[in-house]
Amino acid sequence: MAAFLSLTFLPLQSNASTTDETSSVVVSKPAESNETTEAEAAEAKALLLRLDEIKAMDKANLTSLEKKDLRKEVLSIRESLKTIGGGVYISAAALLIILVVLLIVLL
Repeated sequence: MAAFLSLTFLPLQSNASTTDETSSVVVSKPAESNETTEAEAAEAKALLLRLDEIKAMDKANLTSLEKKDLRKEVLSIRESLKTIGGGVYISAAALLIILVVLLIVLL
């Protein structure tokens, strides 16, 4: 089981490292710089503020075309927030299968 897990996670670790051209030493690159993270945080905050503005709007006086445009804007903002957030998501079924397999292997 340990060998299987080590072989599974090895490719993920190898993506983050490169070889230096002057020597054969493996140099690890940082995933992101702080500036990028701060810029993404500021963008995410602005997008969240826009979502709050849309939620607080009085939509009763809007035409159907304006409402449709707002819906499209909300969907695009949510997609942008998902790409900024990143992360790995595991479905409930996958999590259940993993737990069952672990219980079978460990017992």
